[in-house]
Amino acid sequence: MPRRLAAEFIGAYWLVLGGCGAAVLAAAFPGLGIGFAGVALAFGLTVVTMAYAVGHVSGAHFNPAVTIGLWAGGRFPTGDIIPYVLAQALGAVAGAGVLYLIATGHAGFDIAGGFASNGYGEHSPGHYSLGACALTEVIMTFGFLFVILGSTHGNAPKGFAPLAIGLCLTLVHLISIPVTNTSVNPARSLGPALFEGGWAVRQLWLFWTAPFVGAIAAGFAYRWVGGAVNPSPVQVRGDS
Repeated sequence: MPRRLAAEFIGAYWLVLGGCGAAVLAAAFPGLGIGFAGVALAFGLTVVTMAYAVGHVSGAHFNPAVTIGLWAGGRFPTGDIIPYVLAQALGAVAGAGVLYLIATGHAGFDIAGGFASNGYGEHSPGHYSLGACALTEVIMTFGFLFVILGSTHGNAPKGFAPLAIGLCLTLVHLISIPVTNTSVNPARSLGPALFEGGWAVRQLWLFWTAPFVGAIAAGFAYRWVGGAVNPSPVQVRGDS
């Protein structure tokens, strides 16, 4: 278990540092900014790289919604949920902390810009309503978990799950960055919000609630659609 939790910590740390780092440091860099598409790809690449690195250790969740979705799909033990979520949350906060140290090294940095935090209403990049943002997070998380459950199914092609999952996360970001800045991951939302410290913390409830709803729905839905099989190592390791 300590090795599995360390893998989840490192994976969540890498996801926040890589994905949110691309948003904070590179998205709007003068003349060379990577924009929404670059940020979306960065998030996908964090998952692909770390899934190949430690998927065989912990299952490569890096996301409390993934842990909950796999549990709902019958592929993760109830007793391991809390340790996994805590490791993921701590890793995300650590990633945001390192990003903060880097970002504050620039004289023009202003954390009031949001620090890649997720938001709704006036804090949505496109000023989408609370209802639209909630629906987006539920639907995007549902789709993300459905792909995870399918690509890691025991009968799915072997070795390609990290690519499918990373590409799906990229697609999710391409769709929803303008709406919520894309969460689908409560830990990813937590890290930057704690450093922003104001509106992002007040709106954090949505980005813990909506992804869990979408993940649980996907877990139960895929349990019916895909059928029950023995999970592959990238889904879960139940040993300790």
